[in-house]
Amino acid sequence: MGNIRITKQFSFETGHALFGYDGKCRNVHGHSYKLSVTVIGKPITDTSHVKLGMVIDFTDLKKIVKEEIVDQFDHATVFNKNTPHIELANELMERGHNVILAEYQPTSENMVLDFADKIKLRLPENILLHSLKLQETDSSFAEWYASDNL
Repeated sequence: MGNIRITKQFSFETGHALFGYDGKCRNVHGHSYKLSVTVIGKPITDTSHVKLGMVIDFTDLKKIVKEEIVDQFDHATVFNKNTPHIELANELMERGHNVILAEYQPTSENMVLDFADKIKLRLPENILLHSLKLQETDSSFAEWYASDNL
């Protein structure tokens, strides 16, 4: 049996600021992100298996992405940990806000790289992460493909 790609889509709201940037995105603002996660594998052929015919149960994929990405980033504000906004970040955290201090500038490009690393660690060994698409706006997105990262 051949490989099949399956995709599950997620959405979450996240704020961020790009320190040192020369445009409006240097200010704290937010996006309604859409994340498409595509995995690849062979459907289960064992007729006694409860998930016969599936590459991975969508529910299992949802659990991984929800725990690693959505639950962490939804309604959070992401700052580079080296940002001059650190005082603001600390103030927000002291007031109970969900703030992520990332090791990277929180662009869509860097976020999709981070997400790929997190998801790959949680997938069953027979399932590979094929691609991610992180849509920041209706017309702007970053994509990650395993084939580009061999």
